[in-house]
Amino acid sequence: MTLDTDMLLRAAGALAILVVPIWLAIRALRGGRRVRPGRRLALEESLALDPRRRLLLVRCDGRGLLLLTGGTQDTVLGWLPEQGAR
Repeated sequence: MTLDTDMLLRAAGALAILVVPIWLAIRALRGGRRVRPGRRLALEESLALDPRRRLLLVRCDGRGLLLLTGGTQDTVLGWLPEQGAR
């Protein structure tokens, strides 16, 4: 019985060693875009300006919004033009 359990654990470990890197590669290839059907709000990109501040591009109803976060206060920098208007 211990031989079968040991073999089963080794097989499960080997499978995990193969599956986890494949899963991570698929997630990396998808990129940072996190748009789900039926959702109105999505984080498009995030850029670290320094250790405290970040510049965020948020998409809401098809329009982009730039936000500056992490300083003394969060700031809305402005709405970007709609994608169809370019």
